[in-house]
Amino acid sequence: QVQLVESGGGLVQAGGSLRISCAASGSIFSFNAMGWYRQAPGKQREAVATISSGGSTNYADSVKGRFTISRAIGKNTVYLQMNSLKPEDTAVYYCNATSGFHNYWGQGTQVTVSS
Repeated sequence: QVQLVESGGGLVQAGGSLRISCAASGSIFSFNAMGWYRQAPGKQREAVATISSGGSTNYADSVKGRFTISRAIGKNTVYLQMNSLKPEDTAVYYCNATSGFHNYWGQGTQVTVSS
């Protein structure tokens, strides 16, 4: 059973930075891709950033130039570095991993950006 555990969320002022982490229970190379999604109150979950097993990255237009997804293969961990945070970035951030037809989710970590 794959487990994804997020950490690093919290409260930050607008313009600040935060890094959240996702630790996987197995090798991240076993996944086709990993990514970060977020869900704000009353809104649908949306993709924020993804990274493929080959290292290719994709970002939502709203975070391009501000957020960076990366991975530490030896630690089976994926990170999301968030800079120049805005109040509209406030959401629960979820880690996701896909492997074949399987789709795994973490429990989420709250990120709150105050104005």
